Amino acid sequence: MLDEQGRSDFGLLQQSLGDRGGKRISTEAIFMAFDLLYFDGHDLRPLEFTARRHLLEGLIKSRDDVIRISEEIEADGDRLFFAACEHGLEGIIAKDRESPYRSGRRGDWQKIKCIQSDGFAIVGYEHSFVARAGIGSLLLGASHGRKLVYVGSVGTGFNERTAHELREALDKLKVKKPSVEYSGRRKYIVWVKPTLVAEVEYRAWTHDGKLRQSSYKGLREADENVEIYEIE
Repeated sequence: MLDEQGRSDFGLLQQSLGDRGGKRISTEAIFMAFDLLYFDGHDLRPLEFTARRHLLEGLIKSRDDVIRISEEIEADGDRLFFAACEHGLEGIIAKDRESPYRSGRRGDWQKIKCIQSDGFAIVGYEHSFVARAGIGSLLLGASHGRKLVYVGSVGTGFNERTAHELREALDKLKVKKPSVEYSGRRKYIVWVKPTLVAEVEYRAWTHDGKLRQSSYKGLREADENVEIYEIE
């Protein structure tokens, strides 16, 4: 989904699909194609990226259809990145043009974000008597090896509707024991099974490994193969 300035917007995409669960068919969403892995009976993954891209460009002609090809720019990486940030874009994807397609994180492609945005497991929430739907903040966890670790909380970015949807979903997942080690105040903390994944924007990390200036952007299902942020 694109906003009025033509920038992709995750929140608008969720709304167009009927929010969490995606029960609506969006008439406004656009499919942005950026690679071609299989075509006409042939596995194209061993080909270098430029060859796959050339074939893709031959298939997608119009820029006005619901299926479009992502724009490719060959430029100085630093200058392109700063230009993207100045225009309010999420960032850039840097690719090795000679690389075959290989699954996993191998370094051939790099996602470079202007504002950090990642998925974090919701491990609990702080109950509030004044906040919307009683949620003062969401407690977040990141992956570290085979366990989750606490990386702070997010208390902004909710509206009345999303707060009530969150509260309804989280109260079905209540547990007695936390899934992370937690040393803060526990009086008003409600622990939940870490099934839901929050998309969170943030500016930086604190020295003790907590998110700084975080803002809630939306909710994703953990079983949608959503990557939870992994601490190296």
